[in-house]
Amino acid sequence: MTKTASSKKTTSKKTGQKKSKLSPLKVNRRREWRFDLPLSAKIIGKLPSGKKFKENTEIENISSSGVYFCLDSGVVIGSKLNLVIEMPKELGKKKQKLKLCLGGLTVRLEELNKKEKRQGVAIRFEKRYEILSED
Repeated sequence: MTKTASSKKTTSKKTGQKKSKLSPLKVNRRREWRFDLPLSAKIIGKLPSGKKFKENTEIENISSSGVYFCLDSGVVIGSKLNLVIEMPKELGKKKQKLKLCLGGLTVRLEELNKKEKRQGVAIRFEKRYEILSED
């Protein structure tokens, strides 16, 4: 996702002129900011076999268009997943618990972590969402 460029000056053998290269710089191609918010979430979806699953996880980062987290379940790219994110009490009126319910499609999978047997999953949100209170 990121490109790097280097910053050294070299001399062209043909012209004898110095050329400059850029210093190492990470280029972020994302359209919106990502926030590292370790929020608890429940993921609900179907495996490629058609079997339904529910799994608790913790969000690693989130933006207005997507979210990244790790799962034990073997989802594939294109899997439709639903998330129920437990929001901090401070965000609700009268400090009530709120749940943000939204869904999306799996757009990226990271290599399986063999030690923890968890896989990084990125999904792109659909437009619809609901905010539910526990009242």
